[in-house]
Amino acid sequence: MTTSSLPNYKSQLIEHAMSVDALKFGTFTLKSGRISPYFFNAGLLCTGPILATLASAYAATIIEAQSSSPSSNALPKFDVLFGPAYKGIPFASTTALLLHTQHNIQVGFAYDRKEAKDHGEGGMMVGVPVQGKKVVILDDVMTSGKAVRGAIDTVKANGGEVVGVVQALDREEVGQDGVSSTVKEVEDLVGQGRVQSILKMRDLMIWLEKNGMQKELTDMREYWQQYGLKN
Repeated sequence: MTTSSLPNYKSQLIEHAMSVDALKFGTFTLKSGRISPYFFNAGLLCTGPILATLASAYAATIIEAQSSSPSSNALPKFDVLFGPAYKGIPFASTTALLLHTQHNIQVGFAYDRKEAKDHGEGGMMVGVPVQGKKVVILDDVMTSGKAVRGAIDTVKANGGEVVGVVQALDREEVGQDGVSSTVKEVEDLVGQGRVQSILKMRDLMIWLEKNGMQKELTDMREYWQQYGLKN
């Protein structure tokens, strides 16, 4: 699992995230009660250089998913990036920008409000209308999947079709039942293979091994043996 090398955009995101403590290794108690050897907080990715790195990584992941296996339709062409309020808003706006400037792909972006606005344009949605459009949702990390399911419902309620989800990090863990995963559950809603991720837990392990962080790697391997997806 830890013998491959990582694309530059993955390594850069890991390193930038660690530099601002958005990615930390140690001992952390998750909401699920599990004791994790690492923690990821995308809300700390909030400077210009780091946002540029993250948006470039989102864009590269989208391009890779669309071009690596066209026959599988892993991530079809789409019209709008949707960023759930609040953390998803800069993800969607900056990724739309990078898709244009780096890949010459033009898509709109949209996001929701936590509370409906009763003046101006009103409503819960801001940005490009999603009515009749194919939409990809950008997420940070799926735990229970509650947030992304809410985003899917919001897009559908406004007439859009969710054709994919791209998350910053896939923890690659089994659910509380010890069998299923949140990613597979969300794929049941948007289509098999249409939940993509910039980073996976196995990528973090590759990076740790490459950088000689043996204790952290050992802890990650032990956690993987207990909770990691084995397929």
